[in-house]
Amino acid sequence: MTAILGISAFYHDSAAALIVDGNIVAAAQEERFTRNKHDASFPEKAIEYCLSEAGISVDELDYVGFYDKPLLKFDRLLQTYLAFAPRGFWSFAHTIPQWLKQKTHLRRELRKGLGGKYRKRFVFSEHHESHAASAFFPSPFDSAAILTIDGVGEWSTVTFGTGNGNRIELTHELRFPHSLGLLYTAMTYYCGFEVNGGEYKLMGLAPYGEPVYADLIRSNLLDMKSDGSFRMNMDYFAYCHGLTMTSKKFHRLFGGSPRRPESELTQREMNLAASIQVVTEELILRMVEHVSQVTGMRNLCLAGGVALNCVANGRIHREGPFENIWIQPAAGDAGGALGTALLIWHQLLKKTREAPTISTQKNSAFGPESQQSEVIEFLKQEQAVYEIEDDEDELCRRVAAFIAEGKVIGWMQGRMEYGPRALGNRSILGDPRNPEMQKRINLKIKFRESFRPFAPAVRLENVHEYFEMEPGQSSPYMLIVTNVQQSKRIEVNSTATGLEKLEQVRSVIPAVTHVDHSARIQTVSAEQNRLFHKLLAEFHQQTNCPVLVNTSFNLRDEPIVCTPQDAYRCFLSTGMDILVMGNVILFREQQHHAEIL
Repeated sequence: MTAILGISAFYHDSAAALIVDGNIVAAAQEERFTRNKHDASFPEKAIEYCLSEAGISVDELDYVGFYDKPLLKFDRLLQTYLAFAPRGFWSFAHTIPQWLKQKTHLRRELRKGLGGKYRKRFVFSEHHESHAASAFFPSPFDSAAILTIDGVGEWSTVTFGTGNGNRIELTHELRFPHSLGLLYTAMTYYCGFEVNGGEYKLMGLAPYGEPVYADLIRSNLLDMKSDGSFRMNMDYFAYCHGLTMTSKKFHRLFGGSPRRPESELTQREMNLAASIQVVTEELILRMVEHVSQVTGMRNLCLAGGVALNCVANGRIHREGPFENIWIQPAAGDAGGALGTALLIWHQLLKKTREAPTISTQKNSAFGPESQQSEVIEFLKQEQAVYEIEDDEDELCRRVAAFIAEGKVIGWMQGRMEYGPRALGNRSILGDPRNPEMQKRINLKIKFRESFRPFAPAVRLENVHEYFEMEPGQSSPYMLIVTNVQQSKRIEVNSTATGLEKLEQVRSVIPAVTHVDHSARIQTVSAEQNRLFHKLLAEFHQQTNCPVLVNTSFNLRDEPIVCTPQDAYRCFLSTGMDILVMGNVILFREQQHHAEIL
């Protein structure tokens, strides 16, 4: 037996992943256990979980891998500060002491985090190499082009190359400070959203605006090349030398200071979001075309934080030159833990790899699972009122009926998902036909911005009936945006602008139809998630609609729930109607401790 632990830590979204004899046994983000969103600390609890899932101890590990090379990253920081001196003094004084104390002594920190019990070899893979490994090795391809795009690793911000059998080779790179990820993050910051956490909000805001600033971005911020490479005009950015993303020159270009977080959104932010999204898509499509020409491959694998831009992914899917694409569902830094473990197994140890007919990522359900006995023991301690439905078919029939009645369901089943998306195991579910459902879940249950769209979960067999996809075309990880079928749309005769568009019913499934008629699709097959597929089939049987609203089971600014305790607390503190944990059902009105909302 060969056990390999992969770790990502100390920047954001720390995680651990364990593979045994090449099989993914467990993987999870630290945030799910500590309840600290985007937790960057050493993933002690995630590691503890992974080892317990395999039934092994730290001293039984054969290799431990870390997802980047800290000394190379330190070199980049020092060279950047020197290049921008003396402007970067305060940023230097803020950052370097932490590096000298912790990150330049990473072996010591890793041994300490593992309780001093691991005495074997540490492997440090390059950051984008970890991303590339996480994208290619679990994919269903024998060979593929690989494209990784993020903020920055050590020096690289974009890389591409190929994967063949059990080897990956990255042959081209774009280097810091020129970064599509940091460009998008800079606009995220300027529009008042959280850096390294609010980028998906900017993407969701884009359809409310018009790309009126796109030419300003192209002509002032970027020198764009036909192959997708570019250079950024660093006069407009402060991330190399300051403690903010953008400079005063950036602010003057776009007409004022950054929006204050939580303040009112204006048409300016909507137009900025639309503009940066258009430019991002343009650059990514150029990159993809170039990668196809250079590699000659039919298949494409994607990873890195920018690969979570599912609107751009949808355009690659529809307009790109590749026949097939596969995107790592944990595409950001958390996925680096899995990537470095797989890299050790296949590339360092030279273990053979045969591409499966279905991705080894399966449903990305590599996290903890709570047994019925644990759920019931906890609920008894809480003096909760619950009932048990032992018949699985009857459970799905009842839950489908509740959803059809307009109830909002907390759905906790099986193992927790690895990555930022809930895929039917830690989900909040609702009726997509209800025009009030989006507003209700956003404002009364998740307590988040009203403009945020929800994803549809749809049976794979029916995806082409509701969305502009080919029959059987899959998007299992909620990473591709496409449009609602014309036949399912409702014509809107209105001059509404901005957030006024929220009030318009645009399709027969309005709760999952964005204001531009798009939707972030999750296809569900019986092979990938049997129970969730059965629930969708039952809802289809009762309503003639094979689609459900599926959003992650969490409150705003909290991680997705992990345990029954997390789920129960979230249930009680929101306007959720029913909680289903395994085959245990709780009704909100029967609970003594439920908040009145």
